[in-house]
Amino acid sequence: MTKGIFNNVLIIFFMMIGCIHSIAAQKYVEKKGTIIFEASEKLFEPVKAENKNVTVILDLETNKIASLALMKGFHFKNSLMEEHFNENYIESETYPKATFRGKLLNFNSEVLSNSPTQITVEGKIALHGKEKEIRTILTMQKEGDFIKMKGSFTVLPSDFNIEIPAIVRKKIAKEIVVQLDFKLTKK
Repeated sequence: MTKGIFNNVLIIFFMMIGCIHSIAAQKYVEKKGTIIFEASEKLFEPVKAENKNVTVILDLETNKIASLALMKGFHFKNSLMEEHFNENYIESETYPKATFRGKLLNFNSEVLSNSPTQITVEGKIALHGKEKEIRTILTMQKEGDFIKMKGSFTVLPSDFNIEIPAIVRKKIAKEIVVQLDFKLTKK
């Protein structure tokens, strides 16, 4: 009788460990993701920056996604433009990061395969002390233990109370195109 109880306890114990492991295995992380933003106007010098150190966490159990980009991680071809971006526009000393918290809508991770699938994501971007709701389409695909995500969306400087001085207003696009490219690893 005691041996039977012991076996049942062992079975329950291993089932619990399996459940904990499967829950933990539902998280994917990227620490070197890429975000590119462009606010270029024709006839003027390109206003484009890239950040290759973006952190992203995707929880397939809840379909929640979060990302963090340090503002000083955005690099321009023109160092003076980068300095103005950090000091005058984004004010990186006061607002050092941009974050996104959201959720993949109507998403079932079982549908992911090597073929790209379009998934809607909805959430809030926090930047420069302000938040903005966004909704966009991501292209996702699974390759082994990786999930690749690509997408883009547009925002306005005014969404985040970023003022563009009149002297350069014609050189910077009214809409900023943000592109993302992530390759998340199973945790």
